[in-house]
Amino acid sequence: MDRLAMLQQFVTQKPDDPFARYGLAMELKKRGLLAQANAVFVELMSRHPDYVPAYLMAGNTLLADGDRDGARDVFTRGVEAANRAGDDHALGELEAARAALD
Repeated sequence: MDRLAMLQQFVTQKPDDPFARYGLAMELKKRGLLAQANAVFVELMSRHPDYVPAYLMAGNTLLADGDRDGARDVFTRGVEAANRAGDDHALGELEAARAALD
């Protein structure tokens, strides 16, 4: 079984596990399937709005797909999530990514 199929199976088996969905989104992005990766990131952030790692990667995926406004929105929501979580490292990365768009 290839990695993509395995990750899809993990998400099916554990739909409430944010890490499984994150892994699937990252694998799709790695394969250049940006629209599919974005859809998985949207689902992940909808189900788990406090899963901070998703925001930087989701924003970067939107940037790779040419959606600067969408990326800015995701980075902004990520800043809010990182603040809620007290994750200063992610906060700095997200703020820098957002600032790079201005």
